[in-house]
Amino acid sequence: MDFHFTPQEEAFRHELRTWLEANRPADYDPEKFAWEMDADERFRCQLEWQKRLYEGGWIGVHWPREYGGRGATLIEQLIFHEEMERVQAPPPANVLGLLMAGPVIMHWGTEEQKKRYLPRILSGEEIWCEGLSEPGAGSDLASLQTRAAEDGDVFVVNGQKVWTSWAHRAQFCQLFVRTNPEAPKHQGMACLIVDMRTPGITVRPLVQISGDAEFNEVFFENVRVPKANLIGGKDQGWQVLVTTLMFERSGIGLDLPVDSTFHQLCTLVRRVQLNGVPANQDAMVRQQIAQFAIECKAIRYNVLRHLTRRLKGNPPGPEGSIGKLAGSELGVRMAAFASQLLGPYGSLALGEPRAVERGKWARIALGARSLTIAGGTSEVQRNIIGERVLGLPKG
Repeated sequence: MDFHFTPQEEAFRHELRTWLEANRPADYDPEKFAWEMDADERFRCQLEWQKRLYEGGWIGVHWPREYGGRGATLIEQLIFHEEMERVQAPPPANVLGLLMAGPVIMHWGTEEQKKRYLPRILSGEEIWCEGLSEPGAGSDLASLQTRAAEDGDVFVVNGQKVWTSWAHRAQFCQLFVRTNPEAPKHQGMACLIVDMRTPGITVRPLVQISGDAEFNEVFFENVRVPKANLIGGKDQGWQVLVTTLMFERSGIGLDLPVDSTFHQLCTLVRRVQLNGVPANQDAMVRQQIAQFAIECKAIRYNVLRHLTRRLKGNPPGPEGSIGKLAGSELGVRMAAFASQLLGPYGSLALGEPRAVERGKWARIALGARSLTIAGGTSEVQRNIIGERVLGLPKG
């Protein structure tokens, strides 16, 4: 593999870097954004940033030009993510619309749906959430039981979704439902576009152990959804779901914060004292930091291997599951190592007067675990790798 970028790709990076230098808000402080702003203030910051990216033509860079994107290549998309991380820019407000709903509508939607929804996803005018997991169907999405019964020109939806990220801010939901409860579980499913302002929808935020509350449980009681809002055919719900998960895992693989966490950890070991000297002078600490550096680099090469596969015209392969598993588990181990270095101070929460680095490591440690669950649990990823890559028998 040639790890050098082409002149065209370097020109893309230079153009983006120049734009970022001119347009990143002068008063933006990534530390304040991450650790001091409340949830509403962070969302307003993200929405303002997405609108600025949209006006500059830098949102949905990998989307085709006919749908409002920049038509960037896969490598240019990687460069975009690298540059966003370099300046520690906030994520856009409409993360799930850009990552999952928009690409799925491009792939499965009608022309009317594409014209209606895609421009507003890019601009951030309409925020999206995903109706996937249920209390009785977490990672086993084929077992979902939210029902959609036909009634003339509408589906009447009843059921419950849980762990629905950003449902409390969303105007629309890409909702997966069961249209035929008698069919085998991978059949009789459908995907619907649901307006979250429709009567019969109740959203209840779930507060996590970290204090964040981006997850929700959502209840549907006789919610009437026009049949025109069907994405794909009525019996193509499983195929649409698989497409959705492929986009999700590919996106998560690019956006896992392992490099950011690693750089913050390197700063921490220079500041923290261990046996009277900076921790980075301790041989065992240095050995562990070196190991984390190796794993971060391996994850990056796995991403490049995934992109190489796609550039050759092949469909996404196991690299997405490998990267998601390795990255999320590495994040947990780096956060645990930071907590070990800090000792009792590692448990001090944000705002505590004696907390090290504002108490962010306690929150990082609590939040890192969620990435081993979101987008398919580590257990599911191990099954995929074992069965589809290594050819192991099903357990």
